[in-house]
Amino acid sequence: MTDRSLDELGPVDYLVIEFPVGSQNFTGDAAVELVRLHDAGVIRVMDLIILAKAEDGSVMAQELTDLDDLGEFARLEAEFAETLAEADVEHFGAAMDPGSIAAVLVYENLWAAPFGSALRHSGGQLIANGRIPVQAIIAAMEADEALVAEGV
Repeated sequence: MTDRSLDELGPVDYLVIEFPVGSQNFTGDAAVELVRLHDAGVIRVMDLIILAKAEDGSVMAQELTDLDDLGEFARLEAEFAETLAEADVEHFGAAMDPGSIAAVLVYENLWAAPFGSALRHSGGQLIANGRIPVQAIIAAMEADEALVAEGV
């Protein structure tokens, strides 16, 4: 990690994004956007690995730093904390469909670090958190719109 203290650390999240067989269209746009978020100080990428699940169910993991051409990610490499363990790879791999590729991203929410630090200094402690999938938000909004259209 850097010279920042643990008290200044923002919330850390992870995402596992699966690219099923037949829908893998890697344009590089996601890499550009991830680097933009990093450069803007919104997030700090702590770890990023690529998983590939074979048809026989075996999972191969590759650290991003092992790739020959990091492209947009080259500037991020020095900050990687390598937070993911073999058990994480096994867990995420079990959730993948055979033939798919997944990206596992661990990132610190830098935007929330000062807020979190202030809460900790005030004696606060996190007792719950969660994420609502975008699909669930869209479904709820569509259901509300349908009710309004029906006059309910």
